Amino acid sequence: MKSMTGFAAFDGSDAGTVWRWELRSVNARGLDLKLRLPAGFEALDVVLRPLARAALSRGSVNVSLSIVREQEATFGRPEPEAIRAVIDVLREARETAADAGLPLAPVTAENLVPLLLSASSSTGPRQMDREALTKPLTAGFVTALSALTQSRSEEGDRLGRVIAGHLTQIESLVRDAGEGASEAVRILRERTMRQVSEMMGDADRLDPVRLEQEIAILATKADVAEEIDRLRSHVIAARDLLAEDGPVGRKLDFLTQEFNREANTLCSKSSTEAMTRIGLELKTVIDQLREQAANVE
Repeated sequence: MKSMTGFAAFDGSDAGTVWRWELRSVNARGLDLKLRLPAGFEALDVVLRPLARAALSRGSVNVSLSIVREQEATFGRPEPEAIRAVIDVLREARETAADAGLPLAPVTAENLVPLLLSASSSTGPRQMDREALTKPLTAGFVTALSALTQSRSEEGDRLGRVIAGHLTQIESLVRDAGEGASEAVRILRERTMRQVSEMMGDADRLDPVRLEQEIAILATKADVAEEIDRLRSHVIAARDLLAEDGPVGRKLDFLTQEFNREANTLCSKSSTEAMTRIGLELKTVIDQLREQAANVE
């Protein structure tokens, strides 16, 4: 079992360029890939999407790529030649301005820093070889994608344990409902007899056969044996899904709907406070199960 929630990042460098891949995934009904690529790298989209679809089946996945030139990543430290070149240019500019009668304000070291960084940047490669970067960037994406898959698997293991715990709770509550079903029929019979007696005033005037028929009809309407059997079979089906290797999120989501339907019917048929309490607890646990199942791939 895998979760649809996960995060992965990968840093790489090649051809004087450093980059960072970041992949974030949350739950979604299907697979929704959102790629944020720098200008000039849009062609990677058609390369990356098939790779992502092959590794992931569901989830909203945000993929971002950050590109930085290696010189910029190391703060663009200027070479000594660049420093001397900038100073020579400033000296010539000052002399020319003085000859024209336009004296310039003194230049401090702080004023030189922006010019030096600009000169350093201009000596580096301005145009990255995007075609040459396609292969290493794709390899980096595959590495990040593998890490995301691993992250989702680890979260899936945790989800599996939580869901298994919810199924154990449901199984226990269904067992309690089964044990209380026959008692519920007895209580229903006694209550009906008492209510009819109080209403009619003299139970001896009633036809016992007719009364038993009416009680039998009420008992049939209140019988929850089928709901209990279906809930038991749903628990077995859910545990079978937990043991599968492939994506089971959709099936598990559908199964939680079936769980809820049977719990609602059990509550509506309840003829005792104990059965109502069991039905309400079932609905609570099933709702918790549904919340966890919504994150399963």
